Amino acid sequence: MTERMGIPFVLAAPSGTGKTTVCQLALQRDPLLDFSISHTTRSPRKGEVDQEDYHFVSAAEFRRLVESGAFVEHAEYNAENYGTSYEALRVPLEQRGHDVLLEIEVQGAAQMRERRPDARFIFLLPPNMEELERRLRCRGTDTEEAIDRRLAMADRELEAVRFFDYVVVNEVLEEAVSGVLAIISAERDADEASLEKIRGVYGRGPAFARWQGAMGS
Repeated sequence: MTERMGIPFVLAAPSGTGKTTVCQLALQRDPLLDFSISHTTRSPRKGEVDQEDYHFVSAAEFRRLVESGAFVEHAEYNAENYGTSYEALRVPLEQRGHDVLLEIEVQGAAQMRERRPDARFIFLLPPNMEELERRLRCRGTDTEEAIDRRLAMADRELEAVRFFDYVVVNEVLEEAVSGVLAIISAERDADEASLEKIRGVYGRGPAFARWQGAMGS
């Protein structure tokens, strides 16, 4: 056990917003930040490695883990299952004293809010919905039907923003990564002046209002 208990940071976003890239860059730049490797029933994408990007498991194995109470959160997204195990959080948070970054779906974030009141929640937004559609098409990994389904899901997911602590817009990648790291640093230091400054920029209320204003302009 370590003297310091780490903080879980939940990063959620509509599919295609770029949360995986933002998470990867944030992890590279913060040595006190660990990544929570989720379980999923979906197939690996090109370049993904089992046990590093995800624990890729069968539907039967995922059900077994759910029934055994292994997950602190789990959700079905786009006809596939995703989940975060208690063990994925325990080791870095309790044994190493590191903070943990969780890249999870909006449904899972709601469960985390209930079960881990110590977590901080960051919602990553695209610059606008047109850009989100462009990014989904440029990925070249989804059918037209899947893209339409993801866009419809994104509209619904935006309603969950009110349950998050912070909002970061991924328009310029470097700025988005810097924003996420600034939030983590301020929460880690727990300095009220720094937190107040960060909330003024990335707090859910002001940040989401600015995004909505830009969408309407």
